[in-house]
Amino acid sequence: MMMHSSVIFSSAKPSWAPLRVKAVYSTSTGDSNSMAATVPAPKWAQKTITLPPLRRGCHLVTSEILKEIRPDLSEFKCGLAHVFLQHTSASLTINENYDSDVRDDTETFLNKIVPEGRSAPWKHTLEGPDDMPAHIKSSMFGCALTIPISDGRLNMGTWQGIWLCEHRDAPTPRRVVVTLNGI
Repeated sequence: MMMHSSVIFSSAKPSWAPLRVKAVYSTSTGDSNSMAATVPAPKWAQKTITLPPLRRGCHLVTSEILKEIRPDLSEFKCGLAHVFLQHTSASLTINENYDSDVRDDTETFLNKIVPEGRSAPWKHTLEGPDDMPAHIKSSMFGCALTIPISDGRLNMGTWQGIWLCEHRDAPTPRRVVVTLNGI
């Protein structure tokens, strides 16, 4: 049996000395008498979810996503959920899941920092004056999230939720691809 170890660098130690940690798994060296632990094969699951059109602003969509992935998610003990939005004029983020004022204030902030309208300096306005500002806002927050999976659940904090931020005035359905990987 061969034990693996990893090197972790900790900024708390002076001079960046590596800290050795024993791995929680082992692999067999091919010896049939070996008592190596069996490492489960990784599992994969993927689902594309279409969220309904939502008005401009930040919307909590955790429950809609969980409703669609719960059967697959429950099969994972440990892993990662990758959530990817297939659009360039909306975005995803993880933030406050209780007080809707946080979502409203975030929308207010985005509108103040990224100017819109005919006086804005943008060249790209093929789909209207909110087109380029939507692309910029989407790039600011991003289109993907990675969330740990623990015991069949998304391992987010108590006050965290998944937001879809719609940056366009005309609501449109949004596709989200959720990929689960783990054991």
